[in-house]
Amino acid sequence: MHRPINPEAVPAPLGGYSQALEVRPGLRWLQISGQIPESVDATIPDDFERQCNLVWDHLEQCLRAAGMRWQHLVHVRTYLTSREHADANSRIRQHRLLGATPALTVIVVQTLDPRWLLEIEAVAAAPH
Repeated sequence: MHRPINPEAVPAPLGGYSQALEVRPGLRWLQISGQIPESVDATIPDDFERQCNLVWDHLEQCLRAAGMRWQHLVHVRTYLTSREHADANSRIRQHRLLGATPALTVIVVQTLDPRWLLEIEAVAAAPH
């Protein structure tokens, strides 16, 4: 599908991602807005793991609605409210991605709603 690029002159990626990902020409692109840990009934889980899984559920639904899968992800950008969530975030992401290794960025920020412990946006590309 996409070609991972991990040059020897760059530190090896740790945690199931690629340093770069080459995308073939002529694919259709999907830009997924930042997904928040809020359900359709406006509830927000109290703990990080449930929030993280809910956000990945939202991402999966966006991909499915476009006829795409995890393997079509090109880049994932995760916004965490605390470094202490980094290990759980990595573990959950790797479990959910089923071996897909998109390019990845993780940033520690303040979210719009202080109850949100993370937000994740993504880019995907797939054949027409």
